[in-house]
Amino acid sequence: MKNIMSAVCTVSFGILLIVLFLLVLHEYSAASRGAEVNQGVLLQTEMTTEPEETSMFVLEESASMEEHTSIIEERESVPGVFLELGTEETEKETESETQRKTKTELLFAGDICIQDYIAGYYDNAGIGGVVTDALRERMLAADIMMANQEFALSVRGEPMEDKQYTYEIAPHYVSIFTDLGIDIVTLANNHALDYGRDALLDSFDALDGAGILYVGAGKNFERAKKLEIIEKNGVRFGFLAASRVIPVTDWNAGFDTPGMFTTYDPSALIREIEKGKELCDVLVVYVHWGVERNDFPEEYQKTMARQYIDAGADAVIGSHPHVMQGIEYYKGKPIAYSLGNYIFTPRTGIGAMFCLSWSEGEEMEAKLVPFNASAFPVKELEQEKREDFFRYMEKISFGISIDEEGRICYTQDNKPVNEP
Repeated sequence: MKNIMSAVCTVSFGILLIVLFLLVLHEYSAASRGAEVNQGVLLQTEMTTEPEETSMFVLEESASMEEHTSIIEERESVPGVFLELGTEETEKETESETQRKTKTELLFAGDICIQDYIAGYYDNAGIGGVVTDALRERMLAADIMMANQEFALSVRGEPMEDKQYTYEIAPHYVSIFTDLGIDIVTLANNHALDYGRDALLDSFDALDGAGILYVGAGKNFERAKKLEIIEKNGVRFGFLAASRVIPVTDWNAGFDTPGMFTTYDPSALIREIEKGKELCDVLVVYVHWGVERNDFPEEYQKTMARQYIDAGADAVIGSHPHVMQGIEYYKGKPIAYSLGNYIFTPRTGIGAMFCLSWSEGEEMEAKLVPFNASAFPVKELEQEKREDFFRYMEKISFGISIDEEGRICYTQDNKPVNEP
């Protein structure tokens, strides 16, 4: 009997040890997964949490579209309504088609960094102290205006140690963005977390309060990689952003940790492009990458840009080098490797915004909107300097030419336009 009891005790103890081992292994595995996310490793794997719902931001919606939606909903909920409303349904669809053929203009600026001295110009002279009225009107005329926000909108936090340049300005200066007509910004860059996670959270709040969308960063990984959609003229324009330049891996967003969406390995961004393309008509990817002050893109930039377009992107916009880099087309889709600085420093000199015009059934038209940022306020580039700037942009680009209005033309095979 004693032997039996001893055997039972031994088996029970063994089972208990196995259960404890499995529990410890489970906890260790969970902790390891969390650590990998903070290091950006899990960007290559499928997320196990339920994704946030993609947001839809409607800049303008006509009464006819509202009526059209109402008719469809009523038709689906009430049997026999479709036949009674057939004529009106057709009329509304015709109106919708006409609306979709309207050209929609998307305007992209490079790096914006509101520093104390720029805030001083704004305090003294309003938005006219930052950009001229003519340039501001050009921005306001765009249907959708996007830029790279390379600073934190906060008064909290401490500057990151051992970082040469760190940027933060009080949240109320978000009014500069609203005065410029900026609809959406990317926060995926190497400065949005200069003052820590609290400052980044303040940036989210300031932008939300101003009605400005943001991509490329968030309160967690799901939010950081989130697609934002702006509906304009009946067309859904989607925006994604990621950075390939962060100072430390801790800047990666985690499951419950604010941070960036990064693209050192392109697979996570490619996956979001593939999913996002199902939800919008036009998809733009804004990426922070490259080497500072280099006029030409790195090979990885060219490779990734093509991968993004192969995955479904309709345009790729770049920033970070602080100078303009070349432009090219791949499969008929525009790539602007770097838009350089916009509102940043007088050392910026001459640069350009990148304008895309879209209408249904037509190729996207691209155009440069040149400016002179050698002093504040930033102004449109003088007419006599435009020709030299356009020839320079042709020189550093790939298979494109630029006419006197800044319109960009290309050849399908990416050979120089004048080459037979």
